[in-house]
Formats: sequence, C-alpha cells, structure tokens
Amino acid sequence: MKKTRKSTFFVVVILIALFAVTSVLGIDQIFADKKTTYVKGVDDIRLGIDIKGGVDVTFAPAGDYDADTAQLDSATEIIKTRLTALGITDNEVYSDEKSDRIIVRFPWQVGETDFDPQSAVKELGEMAELTFRKGTDSETDEDGNVTPTAEIVLQGSDVASAQAQYRPDENGEYEYLVALELSPEGSSKFAAATSELAGSSTPISIWMDNTMISAPSVNSAITDGNAVITGNFDQESSKKLADQINSGALPFKMETKSFKTISPTMGEGSLDAILLAALIAFIGIAIYMIVLYKLPGCVAVVALIGQIAGSIAAITGWFGFMNGSTLTIPGIAGIILAVGMGVDANIITGERIKEELRTGKSLDAAIKIAYKRAFSAILDGNITNVIIAVILMGAFGVPDSFFSKILNKTIFFAFGATAEGVVYSFGFTLLAGVVCNFIFGVFASRLMVTSLSKFKCFQNRKLYGGDEK
Repeated sequence: MKKTRKSTFFVVVILIALFAVTSVLGIDQIFADKKTTYVKGVDDIRLGIDIKGGVDVTFAPAGDYDADTAQLDSATEIIKTRLTALGITDNEVYSDEKSDRIIVRFPWQVGETDFDPQSAVKELGEMAELTFRKGTDSETDEDGNVTPTAEIVLQGSDVASAQAQYRPDENGEYEYLVALELSPEGSSKFAAATSELAGSSTPISIWMDNTMISAPSVNSAITDGNAVITGNFDQESSKKLADQINSGALPFKMETKSFKTISPTMGEGSLDAILLAALIAFIGIAIYMIVLYKLPGCVAVVALIGQIAGSIAAITGWFGFMNGSTLTIPGIAGIILAVGMGVDANIITGERIKEELRTGKSLDAAIKIAYKRAFSAILDGNITNVIIAVILMGAFGVPDSFFSKILNKTIFFAFGATAEGVVYSFGFTLLAGVVCNFIFGVFASRLMVTSLSKFKCFQNRKLYGGDEK
C-alpha cells in the first residue's frame, strides 16, 4: 500500500462534500420551461404509501370475459413487473379469484400536485400487445376503432428483450428508438419475412395493441435477430414502450372497476418529526464522538455524513449501475440502524487507537495496528446485517429482483412470491447503509486519520486519546 500523503485528507473531504451535495440537491438543468434531471436528489425520492399516500385501484377483465386462475396470476405478475420498471417497489398487488379482480395499491408520484388516478393506472392496465405485420391493412368500425388485419410476423413472445436507445439521424440530430433482441424462433420468423419483403413496396408495420407505431420499409433481409422500432419517441416514451414489451402483454383486456386515493397512515407530519429527531440525534452523536475521541471523532463525523449521503444516493438511484427504491418509514429505520453501525465502527476504531497508544506504540504504528485489528470486529458486526438485509430483500422483494431469484429457487420456493414493499425498503436501506459504512466509516476514515497524522500540528498523542509522550 502506498504511503498516505498529507493532501489525501483534503481530497477525501472534498469528494465526500461533492458526493453529499449532489446526493441531496441532485443535478438539474432548466432550459426554457423544460427541466432535465441528470442526478436525482432528495426532492425526487419516491415516498411510500405510509408517508405520502397513494392510489387504490381495482382491475377486472373487460366485458364478460371470465379469467381463470392462471391468467389472473399471470396478469398480477405482469403488473408487479410494470410497477418495478417505474421504480415503485412499495406496492401491494394481489388477485381475488372469486370475483375476478386484481387489487393494486401504490404510492403517489414524487412532486405530484394534481394527481390523476385514472392517468396513473392507465399504463398498468394496458394490454401492451406487440405485433409485427406484413403491410398496414386494417379495419375501422363505425365507432372509429381500428383493428389490424395484416398477417402477423412476430408477437411479443418472440422478443427476448427490449431496450430504449438513441442514435444520430440523417440530419445529425439524435432520435430515440427501441432496440429489440429476438428469440431464436423470432429471429427465424423475422429473417423469413424480411427476405420475402426486401426491396418491395410492402412495409412491416409495428403495432402496440391496435395502434400502429411505425411502418418501415424493408431494404434487405435481417437475419441477426435484432430489430428496431422507430417513431416519434422521446426518452420517456421509448423507455415506456421498452418496459411494456419486457413485462409482456396481459393475458386479457382489463378495465378499471374502481379507484380511490389513500391518505397516508402516518403522514408527512410524521416524516418531518422523524427527520427532525434524526437531525438532533446526529448532532448529539457528533458532539459525543468529538468530545470522547477528539481528532478521530471529527473524522468519524465526516465519514458519517458520507455514509448518510450514500444511503440517500442509493434510494434516489444516484449510482448508474443500480435502480433506486421507494422510501418508507421502515426504510428510514434501516438508514438509522446502518448509521448506528457506522457509529459503532468508529467507536471500535477510536478505542483501539487509544489502547495502542497507551501501550507505548508510536502514533503511526498505533493508527495502523488499530485499524487492522478493528476491521475484523467491524466485519463480524456488519456481516450479520448484510445477511438479514439480503434475506429480507429476497423474501419480500419483487419476484424478478436479483435476491428474489436466488432465494426463491433455493429457500422460499415452497411459499410463493410476495412483494411487501415496506419490508423490502428496510432491507434495501440497511444493505446500502452497511456497504457505505465500509466505504466511508472504514476505508475513508482510515485515509483521513492517517493523512492528518502526517501534519506536525496533529501529531500530539492527546488528540487521539493517548497520553502525551
């Protein structure tokens, strides 16, 4: 390991400060009346039903259609997947087989001031049936409803995955599209159809339910199993279409039987009280750490700020490699518990430094040995929380989440899938907090303390809890 420089402290503090500011405030750009969000902040956090309230909607098969149990279960899972794609993990989705109903409860959208339940649930209840057809033939009834009649080439089941992308067009401007990766069977069908229509005037039209999205001409055979849907897409609409394709089509057409808004069980007033209590507790902890552990205590406060910012960043989706999560009251409890583990880690290290100094070791040796010996104790204390968080996220997460896939195959396969978002939120914030504890409370704090010990003004052993030698 390279020798820590004096400048390391300032670099780490600046990085933590920038990280904390962007995590809390986010990064936005406002041009004219359009706001573009590059990094989400606390104002963009989706609050759970227990804090913000939300929507209660009941779906049923349209008309006189009688759905069987398998179809209801399939529709329920598809709705759960669509909610997940929207970043809503705090939801309740279950079916009532006796009355052919699917009941859905989910929180209000962040920043929504004029909430329209009908608009909010429309996307969930859409069939989203994707078809590729030879030509654009269709029929229009007396009510103006359009039904495609052209021969079907591909269906949604022939698509392995869909992804929203963008590329430069002929004018050098960027256009949004949806890129499809076809299944082996779909690739074979598409290759045959494009070979037949290549160079002809007959396009392959692309339909979502009974709406034609585009009808591109076929210039040459496409045999690599990839297809592209173009149209008048923007970033939001291209992602929405990709999510709908990935979630699959509902097995039957649904209609909304009822909907109502839900008042929060604890309310935003409770959230304000919790945040105020957390702020007072943090100030108390900061004073305690600084008084008891002096310089390492000051470093611990900086590390805790980084840890809290990391938990916020995980919730908002600040990290590009992972999605954000809905924040619930239990989720806040997970953050507080993780902060407690962070305080404990710094206390263990601070006490170790005191002990090593009192045995007569030099400052550099005491710091080095203290962090080395404290690490095993910190690891043992945090690994149990990691196991608990993983089990909670696997048992109570959405069925297609990473931990659910693993645990449902090995442990919970006999109990069926569940998606209790409030419990999942607790596991998510606890796991994020523990990971951030290692990053900031262990590694970052070690760098800062070691760097400060290089300054002559900070080499007084009393600043670390030892006796002046």
